[in-house]
Amino acid sequence: MYAPERQQEILRLARESGRVDVLSLAEEFQVTAETVRRDLKALDRAGLVRRVHGGAIPAGRLDFEPDLAERESTAADEKDRIARAALAELPADGSVILDAGSTVARVAADLPLESALTVVTHSLPTAARLADHPGIQLHLIGGRVRHRTRAAVDAWALRAYGEVRADVLLLAANGFSADHGLTTPDLAEAAVKRAAIAAARRVVLLADSAKCGEEHFARFGDLADVDLLITDSGLSDADTEALEKSGVEVRRV
Repeated sequence: MYAPERQQEILRLARESGRVDVLSLAEEFQVTAETVRRDLKALDRAGLVRRVHGGAIPAGRLDFEPDLAERESTAADEKDRIARAALAELPADGSVILDAGSTVARVAADLPLESALTVVTHSLPTAARLADHPGIQLHLIGGRVRHRTRAAVDAWALRAYGEVRADVLLLAANGFSADHGLTTPDLAEAAVKRAAIAAARRVVLLADSAKCGEEHFARFGDLADVDLLITDSGLSDADTEALEKSGVEVRRV
């Protein structure tokens, strides 16, 4: 099957099911995952699909958002490496904001028992992982809890972050790019992420390379708002160069 034929079939599948994922397509067409990613990139450039984490959706569905369980299992090895690298960015004895996100939650799970930090988070799963940690002084931000992400949003959360000044923010995003900055599907979550950025002296974005180039409905910042991006080794040299030109340090692990 030639590439245009395969891409036409991928588009048909995306329109029928509402979403396609890279690994399933690679198995169905007996090609590599990288070949599928190139197909999706071509369809995205043509305006026919939008790439999302692990796959693509038909154009016009920028509000698509995978649930928490799906995000936890996607790119697990890459997220584990990113989380381990992020531990080195935490202060020895200071304050940190942990954003709602599956990679950031892995950092919480990996914190050594000897860690002595003040942690602020609006993520229920992250708070649950740290509630019994002996060295952590935990502050849970309240608000309306979104079922899909288990994150607190809206006015209570925004007011609380307005009263915080932390050393480091470990930030999550559904998509990032040099052209479109930082995006997520939900406007309420975008507002909280924006408030968390304003509440931190240093911002470290944790995002696997599959999110590079993705664009979602709600934009909450520029790459210039980020001091350091920690991603996996799948990020290409060209994308790395473009991101660094936007003013962010990039670390591939």
